[in-house]
Amino acid sequence: MADVLPYKPRVGEIPTDPGVYRFRDKDGRVLYVGKAKNLRQRLSNYFAPLRTLHERTRRMVTTAASVEWTVVATDVDSLQLEYMWIKEFDPPFNVRYRDDKSYPFMAITLGDEAPRVMVTRNRRIPGARYFGPYPKVWAVHETIDLMVKAFPIRTCSDASYKRAMQTGRPCFPGQIGKCGGPCSMKVTIEEHRAMVDDFVAFMAGGDERFTRELTKRMHAASAAMDYEAAAKHRDKLLAIEAVLGKSALVLPSDEDADLFGIAEDELAAAVQHFVIRGGRVRAVRAVTLDKELDISGGELVEQVLQRAYGDASDVPRRVLVPTLPPDAPELEQWLRGRRGRKVEIAVAQRGQRAELMRTATLNAQQALLRHKTRRTSDYVARTQALTDLQEALGMEEAPLRIECFDISHLGGTNVVASMVVFEDGLPRKDQYRSFNIAETTDDTDSMYQVLMRRLARVDAPSDEGEAEEQEGRRKPRFAYRPQLLIVDGGRPQVQAAARALEDSGHTEIALCGIAKRLEEIWLPGDDFPVILPRTSEALYLVQRLRDEAHRFAITHQRRRRRRDISTVLSEIPGLGEARIKALLKHFGSVAALRAATAAQVSEVNGIGPALAASICMHLAGASAPRRESASPEPATLASTPVPDGGGMPATG
Repeated sequence: MADVLPYKPRVGEIPTDPGVYRFRDKDGRVLYVGKAKNLRQRLSNYFAPLRTLHERTRRMVTTAASVEWTVVATDVDSLQLEYMWIKEFDPPFNVRYRDDKSYPFMAITLGDEAPRVMVTRNRRIPGARYFGPYPKVWAVHETIDLMVKAFPIRTCSDASYKRAMQTGRPCFPGQIGKCGGPCSMKVTIEEHRAMVDDFVAFMAGGDERFTRELTKRMHAASAAMDYEAAAKHRDKLLAIEAVLGKSALVLPSDEDADLFGIAEDELAAAVQHFVIRGGRVRAVRAVTLDKELDISGGELVEQVLQRAYGDASDVPRRVLVPTLPPDAPELEQWLRGRRGRKVEIAVAQRGQRAELMRTATLNAQQALLRHKTRRTSDYVARTQALTDLQEALGMEEAPLRIECFDISHLGGTNVVASMVVFEDGLPRKDQYRSFNIAETTDDTDSMYQVLMRRLARVDAPSDEGEAEEQEGRRKPRFAYRPQLLIVDGGRPQVQAAARALEDSGHTEIALCGIAKRLEEIWLPGDDFPVILPRTSEALYLVQRLRDEAHRFAITHQRRRRRRDISTVLSEIPGLGEARIKALLKHFGSVAALRAATAAQVSEVNGIGPALAASICMHLAGASAPRRESASPEPATLASTPVPDGGGMPATG
C-alpha cells in the first residue's frame, strides 16, 4: 500500500477559511462529511502518512477516491451545512443513528381544522406537534384520558368528525363525553382551537399558569355561589394535578432544559435525551448510534446536538451535556437562531442537575448494553456471527465453543485471571472459572500460566472421534476442547497464548486476541491485524466475550481483596464484624485504611486509641505479600460451577 494517497491535493490548493469537506469514492458516493474552522489544517490530518492514522480513519481515506470542500462565511454556517449534507447523503463513515421510532408518541394534529390528540408512531404527520416518546402505549392513553378532562379537545377519528359536521349529529365519542371538538356540538371551531393551544402550552411546560388560573376561577365561582362552575374547575384542577403526579419535579419549577446522558465505547454509543419542562421530565428519547471514525467525547456531543435540533423548533433555554463540545459557542449561536432567544450549553456539575445526569447516564449505559447483546441473543444473528468469525479467522468450522481469557491486577499485585465460556453464541455462566496467579513477571507470563493450567484439562485429540460417553462415564466438563480461544490483548498476549497451545500439544485449537484501543483482531504469526466491519455480527460477539471476561476478572479480584482484608482484620482481638464493616465504610478502600495513622483510625465510632494502635500494627505486618506456589498442575483448575458475578478461584 502506498503511503501517500493519489488524490491528495496540494497544500496550497486548500484554503484556510472555515468550510465543509466531503470524501467520495470512485463511484461518486459521499463517504464522509466534516466541517473545519481551518480547512487546510483539518484536511492535512487525513493526508498524514497512512501508518500514523487511526485504523478506521485509514480505511475511510483509502476507500475514498477524491475530496472536495466548500468555503463558508462563518463557523455557524459550517455547522448548518454539515448537518444538511449529512442528512442528504447519509454518509456511511459518519455517525449512524438508530432512533426510537418504535416508541409511541402523543400527537396533536395542529394542521387540521379541528386538531385532535392521538397516539401514533408516525413522526411525519403534516403540521403535528409531538410529545414523548412514552415507554408503553397505555402510558400515552392514560395521559390523554387525564388531559382531556382538563382540556376537552377532539379525540375522535377524522371520519367521525366529517360525518358529524355533515349531519349535524355529535360523533359517538362526543355523545359519551369522550370528545370535546366541534363535532360534539358543544364548542365552536375558534373555541376549540383556543383549548388546543392551552393543551399544547400545558404539555410544553406551562403547568403553573394553568394551576393558578383554575384555582383562582374555582374560588371566584365559589364566592359567587356558582357551585356547578366551581365543581367543573375543581375537576379540571384535579386532572391537571393527576398529570403532574406522573412526573416528579427534578429541577426548579421554572427550569426548561434538555439533558443528554451518553454512554459509549469504541464503536457504538447510546444517548438518553431527557426533555425537562417546568422542572419535570416530560419525555425521554432514546437513541443508539454506530461510530465509524474515532471521535472524542466532545465531538460526539456536538453531533448528537446537531441531530437533536437540526429540524427542531422546541429548543429550551438550557442544554445540559456530559462534556462541552469543541465548538460550543458556535453551537449556542446556531441554537439561538432556532429558538429566537439565548441558549446556554452547560455541563451538569453539581446538585440536582448532576444527579439527573447520573440517572440519564446510567440509563444510557444500560441501553448500550442492550444494544450490544440484542444482536447476539437472536438465533439468526448468532449464526451469522459464528459464520463471520469462521471466515474472518480462516477456520475450517464455526467455533461453537469459545473460551475467552483476561488478566487483571492492581498495580502488579493481586494478579487474577478469568475464563468465560460461550456455546452457540450464548454464555455458559455455570462454566466460568477464575484463577489466582501467585508469581508472574508480566501479563504475557500470566496468560501463559493460565492457559497451560486450562489446557492440561483438555483431552488429547482422537483420530477415531471419541464419543462423550467413555466406558459408561461422562467426560469431565473441561475435557471438551474449545474450537476457539480469545485473549484480551494484542500481539504480545497472542504470542504468549500460542506458546501455551504449542507446549501443551493443542495446536488444533484456533486462537486470536482483541486489542481494545482499535477493536482489532490479532492472529498468531501475523504482522497486521484483522479489521472486522463495525456492523459485523462477529465483532459484536467478540466484544461481548471480551467485556464479559473483563467484568468477571474484576469481580473476582474485588471479592478477593475484600476477603483478604476482612480475614486480616478478623484476627485482631477486639474487632468484630460490625467494627470491621464500620472501618471499611469510613475509609472507603483498603489502601486508605492501610495508609491511615492510629489517630485517624481512632476517629471511627467504637475504635479506641489502644485498638487503633493494634489495628495499624497488624496491618503493617500483613502488608508484605504472601507467596504461593505456582505449580501448573491440572488440579489447579477449579471444577466447581461458578455463579454469575462470582468466582471460584483456582489456587495454584
